[in-house]
Amino acid sequence: MTLAWNELVFQSPYLAVVKAKQLLQEGKMTEVDQILENLVESMGRSEKRAVSSQLTRLMLHIIKWKCQPEKRSPSWVISIRSARREIADSQEEMPSLNQEFLESIWDKCFASAKQDARDEMGKKPEIIALSWDEVFEEIYTLWEDENI
Repeated sequence: MTLAWNELVFQSPYLAVVKAKQLLQEGKMTEVDQILENLVESMGRSEKRAVSSQLTRLMLHIIKWKCQPEKRSPSWVISIRSARREIADSQEEMPSLNQEFLESIWDKCFASAKQDARDEMGKKPEIIALSWDEVFEEIYTLWEDENI
């Protein structure tokens, strides 16, 4: 029945929870355990995809920031800040999405960000890599005093 639970969780997490509640009331703990296990696994995959997407977006805006200083805008600053915040929020909710996880998806996200930057800028970015500090520590602002 595990395959059916996988399908149910994939199709409708809500219905999977409703089914788990019903099975719990019936005392069918093995089935409840399978549904919950599939739900947790599914939620983990979803969070990983979200963090990967945010890291790609973060890198994209940093690449553009470095390659097109004349086009820097407040929206880029906001995108960088919000992507960092989204990643931090996900890490708070799921501690396994730590630096080690980010480093495991780093190259893939950078390649995607570089391709997106090329499409947005209309030319190949000259940048060959981004460091951890550039992505997560460096301050990107249009103001002289970043405390404004």
